[in-house]
Amino acid sequence: MTDPAETAAPERSPWADAVLAAALFAVDPAGTVGVALRSLPGLARDRWLTTLRKLLPEGAPVRRLPHHVSDSRLLGGLDLAATLRAGRPIAERGILTETDGGVLIAAMAERMSAGTAARIGAVLDNGGVTVERDGIAIDAPTRFGIVALDEGMTEDEQPPTALADRLAFRLNFEGVSAEPPAEDAPDADDIAAAREKLAGIVAPDDVVEALCGTALSLGVWSLRAPLQALAVARAHAALMGRDEIAKEDAAVAARLVLAPRATRLPLPPPEEETPPEDQQQQDEPPPPDGKNEEQENVEDRPLEDMILEAAKAAIPSGILEQLRLQGRIKPRIPSTGRAGHLQKTKLRGRPAGVRRGEPRAGGARLNLIETLRAAAPWQPLRRRERALAGETERTARIEVRKDDFRITRFKQKTETATIFVVDASGSSALHRLAEAKGAVELLLADCYVRRDQVAMVSFRGKVAKILLPPTRSLVRAKRNLAGLPGGGGTPLACGIDLAVALADQIRRKGQTPFIILLTDGSANIARDGSPGRPKAEEDALASARLLRAAGLTALLVDTAPHPRPLARKIAGEMDAMYLPLPYADAAAISGAVKAVSPPRESLAG
Repeated sequence: MTDPAETAAPERSPWADAVLAAALFAVDPAGTVGVALRSLPGLARDRWLTTLRKLLPEGAPVRRLPHHVSDSRLLGGLDLAATLRAGRPIAERGILTETDGGVLIAAMAERMSAGTAARIGAVLDNGGVTVERDGIAIDAPTRFGIVALDEGMTEDEQPPTALADRLAFRLNFEGVSAEPPAEDAPDADDIAAAREKLAGIVAPDDVVEALCGTALSLGVWSLRAPLQALAVARAHAALMGRDEIAKEDAAVAARLVLAPRATRLPLPPPEEETPPEDQQQQDEPPPPDGKNEEQENVEDRPLEDMILEAAKAAIPSGILEQLRLQGRIKPRIPSTGRAGHLQKTKLRGRPAGVRRGEPRAGGARLNLIETLRAAAPWQPLRRRERALAGETERTARIEVRKDDFRITRFKQKTETATIFVVDASGSSALHRLAEAKGAVELLLADCYVRRDQVAMVSFRGKVAKILLPPTRSLVRAKRNLAGLPGGGGTPLACGIDLAVALADQIRRKGQTPFIILLTDGSANIARDGSPGRPKAEEDALASARLLRAAGLTALLVDTAPHPRPLARKIAGEMDAMYLPLPYADAAAISGAVKAVSPPRESLAG
């Protein structure tokens, strides 16, 4: 079989790399841990899964992970039906134990709760399931691989980091079409032979150092990534029939494992001083006959440089632009933002676990199954207690006491209202008001798709006013934005004060406000309407501190051609994200705001 690494990386199609990743994963599912496959349901994804199943050993278990799996079904726990029949605690195996030696397929992994991901990660790290609760103890070794099917529509929707960081491969089928099988594609017999050879593969020290150096050069800070790359290189060497990891195996591992995780391009090597031409001619001996000087230089290149070049060729396009925007802001706590706060409720929302408690009228809902599960292990002891107390009559098959009651907790997301605060003063109109209007219009359309409410505040002259109350009407918002005049002074403090007041009204309605302030930061009108830059700047900073005290999430977009220190200072006082965008058009402003907006939050289990 031809070595897939012999073909230059740029010439390989994404589908060929995806098939190669499936083969390497089939060789060592537990060592490579898994594949994060970002793709909507379609022909390419179905064909890739079919290819993977054909490569797995016959009889290897393949289990699907339900989206709302309970802890007892995931890890194992009390078998309620068997326990009630036998009158003693009986344990049941969980999905992770049943998948030992096989593959676990997690559909809609972007919706997996953080708790479920953490439990799966602990099992992967420990190599087994350990459970001690409900009167039972389970200690079962299990090793398996995971295929996380990511069906997210936006960049916000991704599998939890606790799971994605442990998976070696990251595939993206956006714009990828399935291709006919290649003639040299590995089959089940090749995979079986590679599995037998895998344990004896030797990893040279220079390969390990080169993979670690490549990860560092690409800005991959996770310590798991070089280990995963080493496991992939070992699997590729076994698939190629080698006894030792070669440079081609390391190059494939860098391309498939390290390149998708890259956060930067490698820095260029430092320039060396070149000696005079006369000295070069004297020091350098002539090349031997029949040997090309360029070929000699390629063969003598360090191993790390060759692996790095293979990884650079596979780095996703557009990564530098994304990092350039994200690097200008500080990270925010993901519990607030455009997805709305999570509220704990008693009767509505998604289930979020159970707790011990007593149901009361209008209070909480009794979880019957969990109540019976809590009571089942105690039945033999309670029967003995009744016998010792002389109570011979028994009218119920199972005795439930007050301590056994379990009630269901629910969580629901509140609606989000995005407040656009637009600087319509003369300085802003001269510089960026047209671009700001275009950016707001694009952001309004994005809010409309998410069914968020939108409000708009403008400030110019001596006052600020609500141009658009909270609404979902995109037509009304565009009409009011088109009629926004420009000119006059910059009462920045009045604009911030009105945004805080409007956000307080929104919060009282049970919604989550998010403020986007577009201004050039040149405040020159004080709160009382008097002109004067010192007083206006002092009032603007005071208003910013009020916004921070209110605990509101905000983003300040500096639209000035040259970023102003005052705008950055105001953003700091607001505890807001600061985004300077000089000389950007409407699309760039809109894209930057969406890139740095707080991410959507998934429900916790």
